[in-house]
Amino acid sequence: MKKITFATFIAVLFSLNAMAQAVLPTSWSFTTPTLPVGWTESGTGLYTASGNTPPTMKLDNTGDYLIINFASAPGNLTYFLAGNSFAGGTFTVEESDLGSVWTTLHTFTAPTSTYTQFTDVPQATSRYIRFIYTTKVSGNVGLDDVNIAAAPAGPQQEINVKQGATTIVSGGSYTWSSPVSTMTPATFTIENLGTVNTLNISSAVISGANAADFTVSSSPSSVTANGTAPLTVDFTPAIAGTRNAVLTISSDDADEASYVVNLIGIGGSYATEPAAQATSLNFTNVKTYRFNAAFTSSASAEEYIVLRKTGSAVTGVPADGTVYQRGDLIGDGQVVYSGPGTSFTPNYIAANTTYHFAVYAYNGDGTYRNYLTTSPLTGSTTTPATMMPAGLYAGINTSSATFVADLHAVVNPHQQQFYSNYGNYMVKGFYARDTTLDRRVITCVYSGENKIYSEPFDFTATGFSREHTYCYSWMPVYLDANSDDLPEYSDYHHLFPTNQNQANAVRSNYPLGEVVTVSSTYLDGTYGLDANGNLVYEPREEHKGDAARAMMYEAICYTTVAGNNWGLPNPISPSINYGQDQGLLKQWHYQDLPDSREISRNDYVDSLQGNRNPFVDSIDFVCFVNFTNMSYEALGCVADIEEALNAGFIAYPNPAKNELSLHVNATTISSYEILDMQGRVVLKANVSNLNLVKLNIAALKSGSYIVKAVTPYGVAQKSLIIE
Repeated sequence: MKKITFATFIAVLFSLNAMAQAVLPTSWSFTTPTLPVGWTESGTGLYTASGNTPPTMKLDNTGDYLIINFASAPGNLTYFLAGNSFAGGTFTVEESDLGSVWTTLHTFTAPTSTYTQFTDVPQATSRYIRFIYTTKVSGNVGLDDVNIAAAPAGPQQEINVKQGATTIVSGGSYTWSSPVSTMTPATFTIENLGTVNTLNISSAVISGANAADFTVSSSPSSVTANGTAPLTVDFTPAIAGTRNAVLTISSDDADEASYVVNLIGIGGSYATEPAAQATSLNFTNVKTYRFNAAFTSSASAEEYIVLRKTGSAVTGVPADGTVYQRGDLIGDGQVVYSGPGTSFTPNYIAANTTYHFAVYAYNGDGTYRNYLTTSPLTGSTTTPATMMPAGLYAGINTSSATFVADLHAVVNPHQQQFYSNYGNYMVKGFYARDTTLDRRVITCVYSGENKIYSEPFDFTATGFSREHTYCYSWMPVYLDANSDDLPEYSDYHHLFPTNQNQANAVRSNYPLGEVVTVSSTYLDGTYGLDANGNLVYEPREEHKGDAARAMMYEAICYTTVAGNNWGLPNPISPSINYGQDQGLLKQWHYQDLPDSREISRNDYVDSLQGNRNPFVDSIDFVCFVNFTNMSYEALGCVADIEEALNAGFIAYPNPAKNELSLHVNATTISSYEILDMQGRVVLKANVSNLNLVKLNIAALKSGSYIVKAVTPYGVAQKSLIIE
């Protein structure tokens, strides 16, 4: 079996968690974001709601892999495998002794869509198993509940070393501390896993940079079959800080004649502080929604912690002896990364925003951690204002009678993404942001609820869903067979994360609107009657413009496809005998213009689908589309505003007798007047920008009138009858 030399150990000492071998038996069901020791993968995704025991690993590109490196002879390999629309490709399970030359264990060319368990038998000399999507033509592979058993014990002698209950594989390490000039022992247990032969130990030798600080004070000469014996190493640090050495146990084990344990001693309380910080922080691939960062390592540092702050420089400083996790706060900075790597990719990025970083070098782990807290490596980068391709709308003319068709042609056709991939692509790739204890948080767009979870994200476990802003039942294809496989169903531009029971299910297929009589609320989301007495759902203020643009995008993108008109439905259904008010959507659009996050979302979805929401890119486009029938609106917003104001103007009761109430959806009233049928003003007054105006009309004669209300957007008017 390949050993890690001392020179290699010094170079990669604190990368051992990523490179260390798994102790058999080893298994994983993909339920945590942290890979087991000895397991590596290529950045695959997850099926969060399927698998033999959900979630399950999703391999969806040629070259996607899962590799397991283990420390001893393996027993049987078992796993569950399924294909999702898999056709024409090859998926392979392989083994290797050194991880360089691979031999096929199992080849799949037509895996079933049902998760099925398979069992393969690796060679006793194998130390690597690889699952790899060798060639993709179409479809994905789901892999779940992978297990490698330990080989059954044989009669021959077989060494294994433990410290306490933990096995230390050959090439692994053990850390303990002692006050300077004080001896502290560490006792290891040598096991003989053989069932017949005695394990004979010829020597136990200390070597390495600080060998003088370590002494083998007791060691067995032999260990009986199925037996154990103690081996003790005394640590007496000459100075404070990190002291490194190597314990080599020589025996007559046939395949591990030299068993290596890397010894890490800490003199005093902390590891040796790094002498210098990392250098040269650089940012690459800077987009509105993501960027990469990398720096040059410090020769005296083992690991690094990276802090982030938006808008100004980080001033937070880590404390020695404290272990921080991604998402934790240190002063005014949030931990983006902690580990041996020299690159990182922060999440939850917005357009036109400056992000500042500070990188602190440290040595040691756990309570021994020692940070270099002076003069950290710092740097910042500013994301672009937009990634809209130049000239994308060059052929679009709002004065053209073909404007609607022309705009539709810019956004359709496009690359469809699977609805089932939303969790990996949109939640993990865009919406998730770090919070304490290496957890993530996602926000319900309707209610503002912040849901904290540990990766991987799971819709069922979190109680969240992918909300169709343009309701599925509104779609002209709703009753078509397999309509949920169509691009309009899975289009990410109009899918948003929402709480399923308290927001999504409450909204149901009701139109969005302004609630004046509340039936129920959940945080900032409200359900109830609007001023017309119709049931509507009102999302939180921060999402109103986003929701309006998403709904209008869906209409412009898919109108005329397969001969369907995507005008906003009216009535929505036999039980909802009214429609979605386009005037209100346009008001929301202008009242809540695209912010930096919505711009970055537009760019990100563009990177996945190859199309954009044009109403995010150009706020004026909405003026020239009549979304009730998807026709061209030549007068632009002049007609839209007038239509919206009149449609949203409520004068009640009507007929009226003594008192009249005035209300205009989504705006305020600054003055009003009532005119008789000869155009004479019979009553008028200025008011203080009220949402609801009540006036006494008892002195007016019975008859027909016109009532007008002045708003910031213009004048609304209605016919009025006074009894």
